[in-house]
Amino acid sequence: MKIGTDIIHVNRVEKITIKYGNKFKQKFLSPREIAIAHKIETVAGFWAAKEAISKALGCGIGEQLSFHDIIITKNQKGAPAFALSHEAQKIHRIKESSLSISHDGGFAIAVVVIAQHQ
Repeated sequence: MKIGTDIIHVNRVEKITIKYGNKFKQKFLSPREIAIAHKIETVAGFWAAKEAISKALGCGIGEQLSFHDIIITKNQKGAPAFALSHEAQKIHRIKESSLSISHDGGFAIAVVVIAQHQ
C-alpha cells in the first residue's frame, strides 16, 4: 500500500482561475471534471487529489503520469474516486484505491491510498 497527500490554498487556485479562466482548468482537468467542479474549492480539491495520486505512485506529474491521465469522478453521494487512463494504468497497475478530498479554512487537502498489482 502506498499513501499520498497534498494541500493547497484555495486562494491560490482562485487567483490563477481568475487570471487564466478555463485555460487554467483545461490544463489539468478533463471537460467532464470541469463540468462537476462547480466551486473553486472543488477545483482546488481536484488539483490536490491529482498531486496526491502522483505522489502515492512515486512518479509525480511528468513523463509517467500527466494530469489528464488521472480522471476524478464523484459517486451519487458526492464521494470522490479516480481512475487512470488506459496507458497510465498499464504502467502503474492499480489494484485498489481510496481517495478523500476536503476543504476548510481556505485550504483544500487530498489523501489517497493505493494498492498496486505485484
